[in-house]
Amino acid sequence: MNRRAFVTGLGAVLVAPRAIGAEQIGKMPKVGFLGNAPFSQTFEQGLRALGYVDGNNIAIEYMSWELDEQLPLRAAELVRHKVDVLVAGTTYGALAAKNATTTIPIVMVNVTDPVATGLVASLARPGGNVTGLSRVTLDLIGKNLELLTQAVPGVVRLAVLANPTHPLHGTLLKSATHAAESLRLELKPVEAGAPKELDAVFAVIARARVNALLVLADGMFFDQRKRIADLALSNRLPSMFANSEHAEAGGLMSYAPSSVEPYRRAAYYVDRILKGAKPGDLPVEQPTKFELVINVKTAKALGLTIPPSLLLRADQVIE
Repeated sequence: MNRRAFVTGLGAVLVAPRAIGAEQIGKMPKVGFLGNAPFSQTFEQGLRALGYVDGNNIAIEYMSWELDEQLPLRAAELVRHKVDVLVAGTTYGALAAKNATTTIPIVMVNVTDPVATGLVASLARPGGNVTGLSRVTLDLIGKNLELLTQAVPGVVRLAVLANPTHPLHGTLLKSATHAAESLRLELKPVEAGAPKELDAVFAVIARARVNALLVLADGMFFDQRKRIADLALSNRLPSMFANSEHAEAGGLMSYAPSSVEPYRRAAYYVDRILKGAKPGDLPVEQPTKFELVINVKTAKALGLTIPPSLLLRADQVIE
């Protein structure tokens, strides 16, 4: 999710946000959406369930971007539009939003460890102007590695794909290293900070003679999920991902919370804030449900037979 370039047809809206000036909407609350295009519909569905209809009793301004470097400019633009609430998806987006304003309430979505990144003081009492929904990526890495070794017996050496520009990938790599030690795995960290670097990175992975691949959660990797899945397959690498969409795009496996449903839940935070709640008093929510997705088609292409016990545990099996 490119995640930051919204779908054709919506692009005109994003390049020039909907004409919803004060002279047209009066006191209609205005929400700025700095998020991934595929999730905007889910967010609006959540709002409708609470009685809000865009253009009727609420106005939503969507903002797109193509590169993470553009996020501060897009966030600042929404602030200049004087939105009442700013919804920001991903860690990058939430950080850009917080840097753009200390007064407008921000609802973050799908953020990795908001305490470690300084977005909130604590999950129970965020303080400041940011609250919303986080992902427990740090705790999931050990489970991801465990499931991968169950699906691919005999894994000894594992590549871990990280993005050096991600604010927490250094911490995630440390967590992966600790988990690997308990599983007696050797890790080969590799980095890609832009799509153009992926081919060279997979050439490095091929020379490293690894048995499998773990891809850390990252917006750019999400955007490039089909390409990464194809590169893993062409290099005969069983792959584990932190978003189910990766497995749906051809990766072998994923074990993660939903990327979509938090945007529906974000509407609840918007509603509470518009009704007078302070974001700093609204606890940050963490996911409670995690889904195991296995792509059997990819397994067959790799010559793998997934153990029946693991298939029975899967929430989704892609044939």
